[in-house]
Amino acid sequence: MSQPVDAPPSVCYRHPDRVSYVLCQRCGRTICGECQTPAAVGVVCPECMAQQRSTAPRAARPAWLSRFTGPGAPVVTYGIIAVCVVVFILQNLPFIGGQVTNALIYAGAYSYPTGTLSPLIGFEPWRMITSIFAHANLIHLALNMYTLWIFGIALEPMLGRLRYFGLFLISGFAGSVAVLLITPLNQPVLGASGAIFGMFGAFFIIQRRLGGNATQILVLVALNLAIGFIPGFNISWQAHVGGFIGGLLVGLIYVETRRPSRRRWQLPLIIVLCLLLLAVSLLHFV
Repeated sequence: MSQPVDAPPSVCYRHPDRVSYVLCQRCGRTICGECQTPAAVGVVCPECMAQQRSTAPRAARPAWLSRFTGPGAPVVTYGIIAVCVVVFILQNLPFIGGQVTNALIYAGAYSYPTGTLSPLIGFEPWRMITSIFAHANLIHLALNMYTLWIFGIALEPMLGRLRYFGLFLISGFAGSVAVLLITPLNQPVLGASGAIFGMFGAFFIIQRRLGGNATQILVLVALNLAIGFIPGFNISWQAHVGGFIGGLLVGLIYVETRRPSRRRWQLPLIIVLCLLLLAVSLLHFV
């Protein structure tokens, strides 16, 4: 089977009011989160799954389990939230909490050779990613996880789990690159807000491409950026800006390679973007 010629390429073939960027791995039709069924490779549409399904009866899963693990469930969003919560608990354990936080936070000095700023600070670039999952306090964690959940349940079914997770990580890395370039080298940062701003950026691109109203996203971004400049809030606006730009670029790649004829360029372009960010993070070694 193939995509009907009169169906827009970015909407589910069964639910034309639902935008999606996920294709059935068997027939190539666009499917929304509700219509996605996990297969051996990727996801398939209900019709293709019906052809593959055996006639043997299967026990029905509880409704609560389907909500968290069924087709279209934002399991990556739930997983990120769970990891951040577990890390926060570890950060606040007696005796080891401080060591956990110190092992995860990022500062620009960790992207320089050992001893550049202090003999105690070495080249530990993986902190540009690990710092995304650590948070300063309960309010910081709660606000970030709530925002992640709000946008995650919309973006993850639309993009698919792997693309969504890629968006999150690349945006977080882009935020850390901005911290490296703009923030003082001894200023530590932590939190998922850079990655979340990347989700804002991708959502903005998708809304614009579909002809939707993206004004609310811009207002939300502007307000959150403005808060970062208010004395006393101790917010890394640099990570927000970097993450937002990273999300814009990832979102642009996703929408420009949406059609099956362009899909083969999606992964190479994402790899090129990652290599460019990596190159920028290593410019000071030249």
